[in-house]
Amino acid sequence: MEIVKGANLLLRFVLELCALTALGYWGFRTGNGWILKIALGIGAPLLAAIIWGLFVSPKATYDVGNLGRLVFEILVFGSAAISLYYFGQARLSVIFVITAVNSRVLIVVFKQ
Repeated sequence: MEIVKGANLLLRFVLELCALTALGYWGFRTGNGWILKIALGIGAPLLAAIIWGLFVSPKATYDVGNLGRLVFEILVFGSAAISLYYFGQARLSVIFVITAVNSRVLIVVFKQ
């Protein structure tokens, strides 16, 4: 069982990195002009990482409770999924959402 718990935490970390990557991709592809592209490409994942660190991570600065963490998690992962879908990666977006939901369910079940 400990292997499954560890694997879920690793999956969770990979999902977080994928979300940051998707948001960065969105930012670099969305902006008009290279300054806006750089600002969005770096700013969107940076904002998501700050939100994650402040409210969602195991060592979060602010304890917003389980419901609050879930809301911020949906905000970050949802925006990543939407950005994937926006750029024609609907299948990848659905896979990302299903994987994130399953990982979240395991976190609740295993009390991680």
